[in-house]
This record gives sequence, C-alpha cells and structure tokens, in this order.
Amino acid sequence: MVPSCRVLIDNLQAAMDAQFDSKVRTANINRFNLFIKQIAAWTADIAAQNPDLVSRSVIGNTYEGRPMYLLKVSNKKAIFMDCGFHAREWISPAFCQWFVKETYGKDTTITTLLDKLDFYVLPVVNIDGYVYTWTNDRMWRKTRSKNAGSICYGTDPNRNFDAGWSLGASKSPCASTYCGSAPESEKETKALADFIRENLSTIKAYLTIHSYSQLLLFPYSYTYSLPSNYKELVSLSSAASTQLASLYNTKYTYGPGAETIYPAAGGSDDWAYDQGIKYSFTFELRDTGRYGFLLPESQIKPTCEETLLAVKYIANYVLEHLY
Repeated sequence: MVPSCRVLIDNLQAAMDAQFDSKVRTANINRFNLFIKQIAAWTADIAAQNPDLVSRSVIGNTYEGRPMYLLKVSNKKAIFMDCGFHAREWISPAFCQWFVKETYGKDTTITTLLDKLDFYVLPVVNIDGYVYTWTNDRMWRKTRSKNAGSICYGTDPNRNFDAGWSLGASKSPCASTYCGSAPESEKETKALADFIRENLSTIKAYLTIHSYSQLLLFPYSYTYSLPSNYKELVSLSSAASTQLASLYNTKYTYGPGAETIYPAAGGSDDWAYDQGIKYSFTFELRDTGRYGFLLPESQIKPTCEETLLAVKYIANYVLEHLY
C-alpha cells in the first residue's frame, strides 16, 4: 500500500535559493544568519561591550580546526544552553545569538535572573557543518569529520553521546544519523561533554535548541523508562509550553523523547540528565513542517520571542528549586 502524502514545499530548490537571496539583500544588517567568522567576531564584541557580565572562552576546536566559543553570561549556579547541533537547523543558532544580544538590560526578568543565576551559552556546536550549509549543501545535518574506511563524511553529534550509545542508531557512516565510531568520537561532542563534566557542581539545567516540530522534550529518548522526576518534568514542560504559546499561540507538544516522537540513542539531553542534571530539555522550534528547516526570515524574531518565554519560565523554576 502506498501511503498518502502531501506536498509542503512545491519547489524545494526555489525555497533554498530564496533564503540565500535574502541573505545577500540583508548582508550587513541581518545578525541572525551569520557566517562563522561573523559569529566569532560577534562573541568577541558582546564580551568586550559587557566585560562585567559576559566572558568568552574556547572549550575546544572542531574537526576542521574552528574554535568553539562559549559565552558565560553572569558566577553562580548555572544553566547551560547550546544551539546548532544539526547544521541545517538555522533557527537554532539564531536563537542563542538573539538570547544573548537582546535580553540583558532589555528584558527585566532575564536581568533579574542573571543577578542570581549564570547562563553558559554555546551559540553553534556543529560549526563545520553550519559553514557547509552556507557554502555547499543547505540540508547538511552532520559534522564534517572524515570516517575511516568510508567515502562518507560526518557523524550526527546528537547520536554521539554516551547515553545508550548506538542503540537503534545507524552504524553506517553514510547515514544522516550515524552515531560515530565510539561515544564522543567527535571533537565537538567531546569538548561540550568535557566542559559540562568539569562544571557539574555548578550546572543545574541543560537546554539544547533544535528545529523543527514544535516540541519540548525531556529524558529519556534512548529508553522508554521514565526519569525519576518524571512528574516534575511533565509539570514544568506543560507550564513552559503554555508560556510559549501565550505570545503567538504557537502550540508545542511535550513529553519524554522516546514516547513523544521516537527512540533515539546518544542524545545530549539524556546524557546530561544521566550526569545528574535533573532539568534537561530539548526544544524543537518552529514550525511543524510547512517550511521545516527553511524557516522564513519573517519568522525568526517571533520564534525567538516566544521561545524566550519558555526559557525564562524554566530558568525561574530552576532558581526556585536549586539542588
């Protein structure tokens, strides 16, 4: 039986071309879609402009040698937030940049939060892959590392953590969900994991920003077993999703990853939870498939604005429930 299908984008190439045309038209003013050199300059500028609040450090280098810049916003208990795991999910790095640039001093809730809580923000995890989506293949997902014995490049960094690693994931280097040759085989994954391990006493929540599908997920994805604080995570996800929807009525589905969408091993959220970070969430931002990874520029700001409401709610909750 042939399943029924519907066409969401009539001309995929035209949609991709339109994104690049838009980039050219707004090259100097559109801070959301920056090449990595611009992102590096931006992280330096934001730290230089706010030396009492923001500091920049390098937590590692990518396979192709690009530095992975981490921004620390504010010296207390912390929330770690990363963006740009999967190269083609452009709205994800846009949110991390927007969060740092637009919130402190402008958003009173965040300003108050940062008096009591730190944010570690990694704007782009998969830098090599992100650059590749600008220069070669807009729909590229993985890292750009070479795989021994294969002509295919890259590993899915969100299948590369030691959390049920390889269970149900692809072991084929040519697959888009290839889990890698071993847990933390990717330099990007290893750098992120090392930083979190070194700061476990400080980090009380982990947020990883992806797209698309409008989901707020929590552990577990590598097993159908429920986390020990399942009821608390359900309640927190529900409330955060309600906050998000309050601005533009964008509806999110929430729940454990395996139950809510599908089993997936080696994810950063499950790994962080297993390290003892009890508030660990994956955001899958807009939309639900109409544009998918090719989210129009007109939706960037509203997506960031509504997501911030959920992040603020979670951050406030974490601050009130430190452990």
